[in-house]
Amino acid sequence: MMNLRDNMQQLVDEAAEGGLQYLVCANAPTGTLAEIKETVATLNKTGEAAKKAGLQFCYHNHDMEFKAVEGKVPYHLLLTETDAKNVKMELDLAWAIKGGQNPVQMFKDHPGRFPLWHVKDLDASHNTILPAGSGSIDFKPIFAAAATSGMQHFFVEHDMPNDAMASIKSSYEYITKTLKA
Repeated sequence: MMNLRDNMQQLVDEAAEGGLQYLVCANAPTGTLAEIKETVATLNKTGEAAKKAGLQFCYHNHDMEFKAVEGKVPYHLLLTETDAKNVKMELDLAWAIKGGQNPVQMFKDHPGRFPLWHVKDLDASHNTILPAGSGSIDFKPIFAAAATSGMQHFFVEHDMPNDAMASIKSSYEYITKTLKA
């Protein structure tokens, strides 16, 4: 976020010159309402600049954005106070679920707003990340709502796996055999 606030136009220009379709902000200050307000302003400004450069700007969540701050849920403010055409979301499904959210309901409430997804699973306690299909997340209804969400691309992810190749293989097999059949 600091880079967007200080060097937004340079980052947008470099992404456009590199031929990217999307520019994604992976984290932003959301610890106070003042920080959220500043984040919203920065996201809107960046989204407008990205659109002018032919890019789609997105925001990537973690679970912290779903924890109330001064009575408000930061992610809800990010969705409702940013321009829906210029600021889309790269929804990390696991972090949203860990944050108590239902992705399918989010898609219904904000259709077309989620062109990018991160796909990873969680154990039953939502404390341990697992390969997709080996944990507690029911991905079938989520993938069934892909059109409503506006999903264009999804990325299999597993933060710090013990065996990265085994994790990606397991996730790939689950997705191709179960979700994309």
